Amino acid sequence: MDINKVIVAGAGKSGISAMGLLLRHGASVILFDQNKELDTDKVLGEFEEKDRISIELGELREETIKSSDLFVISPGIPTDAEFVKKVEAAGLPVWGEIELAYYYTKGTIAAITGTNGKTTTTTLVGEIFKAHTDNTLVVGNIGLPYTKYADTTDDKTLIAAEISSFQLETVHEFKPHVSAVLNLTPDHLNRHYTLDNYYNAKLRIAENQDSNDYIILNYDDPETKVRCASIENTNKIWFSRIEELSEGVFVSNGKIVIRQGSESIEVMDVSDIKILGTHNLENVLAAVGITFYMGIPVDTIRETVKNFQGVEHRIEFVRELNGVKYYNDSKGTNPDAAIKAIQAMDTTTVLIAGGYDKKSTYDEWIEAFDGKVRYLILIGATAGDITKCAEAHGFNDIIRVDSLKDAVITAYEKAQPGDNVLLSPACASWDMFKSYEERGTLFKEYVNEIEG
Repeated sequence: MDINKVIVAGAGKSGISAMGLLLRHGASVILFDQNKELDTDKVLGEFEEKDRISIELGELREETIKSSDLFVISPGIPTDAEFVKKVEAAGLPVWGEIELAYYYTKGTIAAITGTNGKTTTTTLVGEIFKAHTDNTLVVGNIGLPYTKYADTTDDKTLIAAEISSFQLETVHEFKPHVSAVLNLTPDHLNRHYTLDNYYNAKLRIAENQDSNDYIILNYDDPETKVRCASIENTNKIWFSRIEELSEGVFVSNGKIVIRQGSESIEVMDVSDIKILGTHNLENVLAAVGITFYMGIPVDTIRETVKNFQGVEHRIEFVRELNGVKYYNDSKGTNPDAAIKAIQAMDTTTVLIAGGYDKKSTYDEWIEAFDGKVRYLILIGATAGDITKCAEAHGFNDIIRVDSLKDAVITAYEKAQPGDNVLLSPACASWDMFKSYEERGTLFKEYVNEIEG
């Protein structure tokens, strides 16, 4: 298609990166944002090609829609927003940043989605790629907009892309060589409304793949097994930490094994993995499968996994003080992720939680405390709902505070030698913070300020 005049909706990081990509390739861009108070001078200051940029604020004009070739939305914009419906009704193609980036991308893509574990797995895949070649790109929901780097690729570039359900809603031709669905548990129902909508968005990662491609799937996750049974257009490769598979990636006698046809390849000892928790073993198995089917030598995979220390904000060790270990799991933004963090703790825990309301339910999370959580310290918009849920399950050692700093101070006062203090909110951060990164960074600052 001709891409000469494009409307980009949203002036955040994703929208600005999309504008830059389009401008570099000669398109004219209309930036649309509903915020009538947007600092347009600041936006224009990002670009040299100001003569090819116009800005519309508040409401999108019919004439603009009719005269444009394409409409690009940022992941944070719901596809059922009224102005998006208006654009679709006019017959204008609606792309997200992933589709736009793919249009300008060369190279071979490994795309990773799932409810939990995406960032850890994508980071590890990227590290394995980097150990194999300098011509590597790690982008997507991991925090680096794909559109910012898409046109820096060539035919030999290996791309590791973390892809969210929001980004997958607007794919059309996006086609990774290897895709992965790590797991499927309820999340983002405030955006997708139903589990079917959410899970179906995730599965769109494979819709354009064919018999030359692969999808890596979690054999141990019941929902993934059921939902992915209908995928027939590409090669399904399963991974399991529980079952020995006839083909795929699995654990046998304490070792990670790849079985391909009649051949079994021992990759490494599970005991050599440095990152905590059974969920991280699953992430490693997925990364091994992804990179193996991307053509990376097993020796490279093995050595990289052995040296991998994990990612910031995901069960990240912060400090030990007076016999108490502090862990930052700010990226535990839904109950299932927070369950995995609790399970990874090897002793009794003082848990800090709460935040923005994504319409999650907390019953399974509370049940997962299983005598391990001594105190639950709550902050944020969901504190009331979590309190009610915890009390209904017979857990009453709850302390509500007004700020994250107060939560850290309270945890320090309540923790005993041998305990862990864990920030694992089970909720998004947007009620009190700009991002889970900001929340996690502040937690670490407050912990490190404590004078023992």
